[in-house]
Amino acid sequence: MEILQSAKLELVLHLRISSSDLNNNNSFIHLSQPHRQLRVRSITKAVAAARSRTPERDDTFAWNTLIQSHLENREFPLVVSAYLQMLHHGIPLDTRTLPRVLDASRLMGDFPLAKQLHAHSLKLGHSSHHYVVTALVHVYARLGTLPMAQKLFDISPSRNAVCWTLLARLYLDGGSPALALALFHQMTELGNDVTVDRVAMATACSACGMMRSLPRARIVHEIARRCGLDSDVLVCNSLLKMYSDCGSMRDARLRGEFNEAFKLFRGMIGAGLKPDSHSISTFLPACGRIAAHNHGREIHGYLLRNGIHSNLRVNNALMDMYVKSGCIASASNVFAELNKKDTISWTIMILGYSLHGQGKLGVDLFRQMEKNSKVLIDDTAYAAALHACCTARMVEEGKIYFNSIRVPTVAHCALKVVLLAQCGLFEEARTFIEERRIGKNPEILRKLLEGCRMNGQYTMGKQVVEQLCELEPLNAENYVMLLNWYAGCGKWHMVQKMRETIRDMGLKPKKAYTWTLFRNKVHVFGTGDVSHPRSERIYSELQGLIEKMRAKGLEPNWDFRLHDVDEERECIQIGHSELLALSFGLISSHAGPIRLAKNSRMCNGCHSFVKFVSKIIRRDFILKDPNFFHHFKEGLCSCGDF
Repeated sequence: MEILQSAKLELVLHLRISSSDLNNNNSFIHLSQPHRQLRVRSITKAVAAARSRTPERDDTFAWNTLIQSHLENREFPLVVSAYLQMLHHGIPLDTRTLPRVLDASRLMGDFPLAKQLHAHSLKLGHSSHHYVVTALVHVYARLGTLPMAQKLFDISPSRNAVCWTLLARLYLDGGSPALALALFHQMTELGNDVTVDRVAMATACSACGMMRSLPRARIVHEIARRCGLDSDVLVCNSLLKMYSDCGSMRDARLRGEFNEAFKLFRGMIGAGLKPDSHSISTFLPACGRIAAHNHGREIHGYLLRNGIHSNLRVNNALMDMYVKSGCIASASNVFAELNKKDTISWTIMILGYSLHGQGKLGVDLFRQMEKNSKVLIDDTAYAAALHACCTARMVEEGKIYFNSIRVPTVAHCALKVVLLAQCGLFEEARTFIEERRIGKNPEILRKLLEGCRMNGQYTMGKQVVEQLCELEPLNAENYVMLLNWYAGCGKWHMVQKMRETIRDMGLKPKKAYTWTLFRNKVHVFGTGDVSHPRSERIYSELQGLIEKMRAKGLEPNWDFRLHDVDEERECIQIGHSELLALSFGLISSHAGPIRLAKNSRMCNGCHSFVKFVSKIIRRDFILKDPNFFHHFKEGLCSCGDF
């Protein structure tokens, strides 16, 4: 009891509610940072509501349920209020109480409160329970630093698969895939002590993809086989993307043969089984790819024809699927028909508009979201709005949204850097990088490089690439960009020197691939590919189109400086993978948009060529690259040529 009273005193000191606020209908709860105020409904009404639902004393389960209810409704001050009442009444706390209150502190961005709750867990003897450990690791990683979270993780005696995977995912978010993968392998070495689940496997796949390490990718794939997870929908898609990111389309195609998600869906229908909302929301992510958009539409059609109730989770999955498969108009239609929208619904559409080049629409939608008092705007929503500002080049609005993020991560900082850099505000970008001390983060430098490329700042771009070579000496792409820069400047002796460096270090530059779907079959093309049965016709079609372009006095801008693929500069221009896939689409179909996906950025020449083709033949093209969906229509592109 003495411990509980001590804990209560600490928390009361932390949670200061001024008496004057109690008489103000627009009052605030003041947390540990006086400048950060969390607006809630009238304190008087909030306290009355909490008291009206006060459970019986000594009923810990009921109190935990009340706290969980407040947490789900994002009523974070009421979570803390209920916790205080538990302490005041001497109600026993169990291992499910503190994790929920810790989650509230994390979502409020209140680190001092979280540290006091950590002290409570130590005093109450709950700090070693895996639920509490997981919540603490999450809090320290988000509000403190990753090293702090790692230290806490290392000294904790109880760690389950969720905790291991959470820390690995946090390393990924922080741009450290090698540390995430090392953590995953430590986890697998524990054997029966920790069970590797589908989320852990997907996290390991993401780490391999970020590292672009094919040997590591195959090791992870073998672990998935041993664990019996290689046929799981989430793991299948993660393996497919992993191999694609590692530049091995052969492995990706093999992985595609094992992707049984859609076959399973059809099998259920054929067997007379009626998939429920949960099953549908499991199948839909497998269709969130350019080459699988027809499957997604088929599932959506099945829902409509059979009158299956689509809850908010299914509708959000539908929107996400349409956004990722290049059908932004369909996603917008689903969103417009929703009677109820949560934070996830709004965020999916805001980010979706941004990814499809409609950043202004994304910002307008966010402004509508701000006016909706029933929806809480979290850091993810602000990040989506910031992303939309990057697409729309809305600098001042982007600064406001960045400053609204409670705990900015490296990814958030990267968005602000690219916003400033692509608008030509390089001095401001550099000042921001210095103030945040993130100048040695490769993700930040790549965003700065993106701005250099867009604005033709090639000298500055070369300096950034040289920094990347120092930070990532085993990343072949950095040397390729430097090589292409020297080639663009005609410094061929340096080109040869860079080739020798790449060869001597045993590095393998990535290869560019583009794929498209025709008659339910995926066709994959590499740079200069002549292996397709219709190659002669494909090249002939492209040659005719390039001649039409030149006849009008136009010539694609084949500038490869700061481009990250070496083989495209040396190949004949019409041999680039996206042009081969596009030509195949043209000779194979005569109506409707042609959908393409590429594993690397389009070069300037291909971009201008596809714009021209969309105008003279009046055909739309949708091309997804690693960062963006390019919608080519009537000679224009949704990216605005950036």
